[in-house]
Amino acid sequence: MEAQEEKSQLSVPSTSISLTATTSAYQLMSEIPTEDSQKFDLLSAHVWSDEDNEDILETPNKDEPKDEAPHQRPIWANKIEYLLAQVGFSVGLSTIWRFPYLCFHNGGGSFIIIYILMMFLVGIPLLFLEMAAGQRMRQGSIGVWKVISPWIGGVGYTSFMVCVIVGLYYSVLMAWNLFYLVQSFQAPLPWLLCPVSKNSSIDSECARTSPTTYFWYRKVLKAADEIEIDGKPVMHLSASVLAIWLIICISMIKGPKSTGKMLYISVLLPYIILFSLLIRSLTMKGAYFGLKNLLATKVPALYSAEVWRRTGNQLFLSLGPGFGSFTAISSYIPRSNNCVIDAYAVAFLNLLASLTTTVFVFAVMGHLATKNNEKCYLMNAKKVMDLVIARVLTPEAHPPDSLNHDPSSIYPKWLNNLPEHIKSKILPNLTDCDLSKELNKVMIGPGVVIVTFSDIVSLFSGPTFWSIITFLLLVNLGLSTAIGIIQGIITPLQDTFSSLREHSKLLTVGVCVPMFLGSLLFVRPSGSYYVNLLDDYWVSLPLFFIVILETIAMAWIYGARSHMR
Repeated sequence: MEAQEEKSQLSVPSTSISLTATTSAYQLMSEIPTEDSQKFDLLSAHVWSDEDNEDILETPNKDEPKDEAPHQRPIWANKIEYLLAQVGFSVGLSTIWRFPYLCFHNGGGSFIIIYILMMFLVGIPLLFLEMAAGQRMRQGSIGVWKVISPWIGGVGYTSFMVCVIVGLYYSVLMAWNLFYLVQSFQAPLPWLLCPVSKNSSIDSECARTSPTTYFWYRKVLKAADEIEIDGKPVMHLSASVLAIWLIICISMIKGPKSTGKMLYISVLLPYIILFSLLIRSLTMKGAYFGLKNLLATKVPALYSAEVWRRTGNQLFLSLGPGFGSFTAISSYIPRSNNCVIDAYAVAFLNLLASLTTTVFVFAVMGHLATKNNEKCYLMNAKKVMDLVIARVLTPEAHPPDSLNHDPSSIYPKWLNNLPEHIKSKILPNLTDCDLSKELNKVMIGPGVVIVTFSDIVSLFSGPTFWSIITFLLLVNLGLSTAIGIIQGIITPLQDTFSSLREHSKLLTVGVCVPMFLGSLLFVRPSGSYYVNLLDDYWVSLPLFFIVILETIAMAWIYGARSHMR
């Protein structure tokens, strides 16, 4: 009797059987053990085993050689490194770049309310779905969905291709930030002043725009005027891309063991820097005005379908479901791990980073708007002084001498206290200085985010130090996300071609080298146009269809109840 029970426990379903028939087939084989049932694929038993330490199952056939046992899967050194990998992939450049702008233009506080609601209703369930699938089946995106059903296996291949395409241009985003980081180690910063020609005159193109914009397009990108204009890769950007891929390759060369150690720096350091920038920004003049606009809730935005669409798009791009990276990272953690808590932790830390960045940006933008508004006040005061000197106005209209000390408070009081007959003569000659309009100007659009950040650091005292800090933050955020993206490429390859597990170092190099060569397409003079097209208009569409098909597969093919067990 004991021998029969032992046989029934060792008999497992074949991987070729679809998941819809797994439960019934397993029960049938448990009741009627046969010789054929003892020869089922050992890898399938390893995938579906409930015991965490059961990495290699013993075969009931003693004559079968032991070297056919499945290759032992590496695991994260501890739970902290696993969480750092998940958080590092989720909290990326899109969290920092898009959230503040979308928040300002889509209702302020209303956008945050909608985002939090969608995070609980859509974001966290999707994170849990992908984490649980990878953790339970111990495979990457391709293997997971092929096991669930061969008909849905294309979802894994789509996620794999999305990781490849996004990885190509995402490394270029990091290269831009790395170049700015290197350029920050000098004073004054090279983007604060317009270049001077040989005849000591300022460059006319720079004078028409701004030093930061000129430096970005002419010095960093060496951008072409049209997307059709081609050229060779820009040398300094090519060197930056090479450095980025070397860092990624070295970080992942030994699998989770080396990756985990790198994540302590690339994930924890950005949070420390982000909070330092937040504290510094809150001490700036005008920060309160920026935060007041952030917290102002616009009720009509709550009923706008367009606002909900933009919020959902940001949720996908920020959290990162659909890439298959959560599945790949979770495949290296024991099955007993509580992935529900992990999904909430990743979503909460992502939201914390988004809100911290938003508060920082709104505080700095409030300071910049206040600064521009004070310039407007001083220009108006100068106009009044000219009118007094020209004897168009009486000396009674002369602005106070203390106006330069605090224009924001002195100018409105002085103007309101003027007699009505003088005020009626002054107002037609003055520019309308409105703090809210100035804030709208500085937040007019996402524009070029790196230009915006380079403008922001120029407002701080000691801009060189804050520039190093800011771009170090952006490089580290991009690095942790890029590691997650490449993990979504390497893990499915190892699961599909098991022989590659024995040559993991060679595989890592074999992935990074072609990715580097492909990234060079985006550092040509017209490369930035393609980066913007892919990042702004392409990437969200395949992710949207991937998560829909993942949800359908898990809910109706595998079964939601089976998934929750």
